[in-house]
Amino acid sequence: MKSELLAPAGNPEALDAAIGEGADAVYLGLKSFNARLRSSNFAWSQFEATVSALHRQNKKIYVTVNTVSEEAETERLYRFLSYLNKIGPDGLIVQDFGVVRMCQEFFPQLELHGSTQMNVESAAGVNLLSKAGLKRVVVARELGLEEIQKIKEHTNTEIEMFIHGALCVSESGLCLFSSYLGGKSANRGMCTQACRRLYTAETSSGEKQGYYFSPSDLQLVDKIPDLMALGVESFKIEGRMKSAEYVGSVVAAYRYLMDHCEEDRKGAVAAAKRMLATDFARSKTTYWYDFKSNADGVEGAGSKILNPDQAGGTGIYLGHIDKITAADDEAKQAAYEASSDTEEKRIVMATLKGGSYEPDPGDSIRIHKKDDTGRASHKVKIVNQDEDGVRWIDVPLGFHRGDEVYLLQTKSMSKRYPHVLPNDMGKYRQQPKDEVLPVLDLTPVEKDELSYFPEGLYIQVSTVADLFLAQSIHPVRAVLELNTSTIQELTSHRTVLPFSKKQMIISLDAYCPSSLEESLAQTLDMLIQDGFRTFIVNNVAHIAMLKNKKVSMIAGSYLYTFNRWAVSFLENQNIGAFITPQENSRDNLKQTFDMNVRDRVMITVYSYPALFRIRFKMPADYDFTYFSDKEQMEFKVLSTPDGSYVMPEAPFSITDKTTQLKKDGFRRFLIDFSRTKVSKQELKVVQSSIIKNQPVQDASRFNWKDGFYNPEKLEAYRAGAERLAIEKQEKLKSQKYGRSGGKGRRPLKRGERW
Repeated sequence: MKSELLAPAGNPEALDAAIGEGADAVYLGLKSFNARLRSSNFAWSQFEATVSALHRQNKKIYVTVNTVSEEAETERLYRFLSYLNKIGPDGLIVQDFGVVRMCQEFFPQLELHGSTQMNVESAAGVNLLSKAGLKRVVVARELGLEEIQKIKEHTNTEIEMFIHGALCVSESGLCLFSSYLGGKSANRGMCTQACRRLYTAETSSGEKQGYYFSPSDLQLVDKIPDLMALGVESFKIEGRMKSAEYVGSVVAAYRYLMDHCEEDRKGAVAAAKRMLATDFARSKTTYWYDFKSNADGVEGAGSKILNPDQAGGTGIYLGHIDKITAADDEAKQAAYEASSDTEEKRIVMATLKGGSYEPDPGDSIRIHKKDDTGRASHKVKIVNQDEDGVRWIDVPLGFHRGDEVYLLQTKSMSKRYPHVLPNDMGKYRQQPKDEVLPVLDLTPVEKDELSYFPEGLYIQVSTVADLFLAQSIHPVRAVLELNTSTIQELTSHRTVLPFSKKQMIISLDAYCPSSLEESLAQTLDMLIQDGFRTFIVNNVAHIAMLKNKKVSMIAGSYLYTFNRWAVSFLENQNIGAFITPQENSRDNLKQTFDMNVRDRVMITVYSYPALFRIRFKMPADYDFTYFSDKEQMEFKVLSTPDGSYVMPEAPFSITDKTTQLKKDGFRRFLIDFSRTKVSKQELKVVQSSIIKNQPVQDASRFNWKDGFYNPEKLEAYRAGAERLAIEKQEKLKSQKYGRSGGKGRRPLKRGERW
């Protein structure tokens, strides 16, 4: 089978460039339920027209539905899926198990592709999703050539993989950092790119600033011939927030390489590299490629991907916005005529200061808000010079003084492409309808069904030594994280454990690469033979490995259950108990689980959540543990033989809410000391908080109270507040002037009538 070249289409111009340069397929998002909500995305009519136009050209189009949905959003999700079912794209790229379950039930003809956000990096995981009906899986970006080969050898499912573009420092689908900073979850398409920020580290030589977690960009141009030989079905270019020029140049390079590498591999690779030389993005990396073992990668990938002196921005620095003024009518008209994108037409004029190059009309720039709350790509359309010789350029509405500007592409690199979208959009009018989502009831708890999941307090630790300290709070179950250290302890039987195997639960690591797949399966078999019977699964591969093993599985916090449809999917995988995601809120938790199924749920009430989970150790010259951001929030980084973890210095805690949670019907609580040294003093603080219903000092609530950041809710709140203010004013006027509120009327006296 010929490998597909799959390109991003963040807007109609990028769509034109992708198809014009020979992409076989494009992927795009609409205005909701996709992981790039800050890109322009497509309107309903544009999407419908794109599907029609591409199918006439025998090209394919995939839609990103790759975010998790809260319970209150599931009806809107159902309507969205019903709309997509009518329009007929070639596939949906999905993350949420709830989307999979809903499509199984109502829209089986929709082709599903597992998003990289699903965190799949092994044949076991791919095959489980295949049995659930997915035709293709986008494997995690942190894999090497040998690992891809191993997956291909053990599955018939189509594999899609990223070959070029921006990387996340965190393992795919497991980043909580942005969400922790204010509810803008990467799992909800709202990532504020915490990895690109400037941090201050406490090093041995004093404080030092750096972009410590900002990874280089992926470029696998040298590896494409080998990957084609393996039979990888789809090569994916990242970049739905990139300019059309960027998309066109990258597609052109890989198209040429894929078309000519068989006849002249060396020459085709060299030509493609020359074509990519105008990419003004970050320095390039092949990431996990060229490492022969997982251990080599864990030790060496950090220095290959991270450069603390590399600014988080993309492109050549042009300076920062110095002045802003409104665009005049002539500039507005020029913007209107130059773009079909509604957002591109909304402009202001700005001057830049601090750079060495002045952009011209046709150049593509990228603007970063100084507070890291947003960024946008933009093509300069107007350049005016005032009487003082100062150059003013158009920039998108919503940016301000101090925001940084980078050059992505110059006009000389631009091409004109035939438009994919027709001029007349009048016949494309379909939109989601007001359809009612049928009620889904989760399985009620049967008598003695949850004997492995008793009521009470649970504690999770990362070392066998900490199990002994955990005894002091008398948990109903002790949870031991399975890692390099504990595997050795458990399989060698060096230590007599302080808990019986019936009282212990083994928690499996959320990242399960194919290089460790076989050894993990062997370890699990040994543990089961030894008498361990309950496991917390955090990856779909774990489910595949433990099915039919006569053990009990608890879905961990990384198998995201933000809605009952996701819960139902996991129920169908023989999972009967669930640890709620750490990003979750109390309101959403109660909406997801009705009272009669709340015995299935465990709530983490105390933890140091892993904000970044990184597959490799930090580079040797990262001689620090503690660092802080510009808001003086403190974090710590821990490097281990299993990778690195970034955690907040202060804990997440809702231990003071346990009494209320019991009233709500939740009776299983987890104190999670994963990757944290347990101390008697901290255990006393936690116990005291639970007993006295008093909050832990300086602790975070994460999203427990306020939930996810939701711009639609904020807009509705503002509108509601404005209405209330107007009503209040009217009421005051009415009280002052009487019921009619007429001008000049005196207030009524008691007993007086009009």
